[in-house]
Amino acid sequence: MERTLMLIKPDAVSRHLIGEILSIVEREGFRIVDLKMEKISKNKAKLFYSVHKDKDFFIHLVNYMTSGKSVGVILEREDAVHHLREVVGDTDPEKAKEKTIRHLYGETYRRNSVHASDSKESYAYESRVFFKETK
Repeated sequence: MERTLMLIKPDAVSRHLIGEILSIVEREGFRIVDLKMEKISKNKAKLFYSVHKDKDFFIHLVNYMTSGKSVGVILEREDAVHHLREVVGDTDPEKAKEKTIRHLYGETYRRNSVHASDSKESYAYESRVFFKETK
């Protein structure tokens, strides 16, 4: 079994889509291993997205991710990382395949409702950052 991380982002949380999104991943054979809702601090958002720190959108991403509550979910199944990326769809909801989470619920390229780890290494890092207790 493999694990991966999904974040349900502030835009989806504010639109009451947590249950809908979790239902989709459960129907896809994922088992929820851990789940946590929190309003991410700026420091945690900067750490979580540190891979993008030199990109022009970094500060906007940090501001967006700290604008409301997010839900972090550790999911498990065979080929979890790859399969979740298929289920969430393209970053741009306009380009995402039909019936993927981002196609169904994403508003824009930036407000696309969910994040999914893109590798086993990303999962290991991102899950430690999100589930670590910070003040």
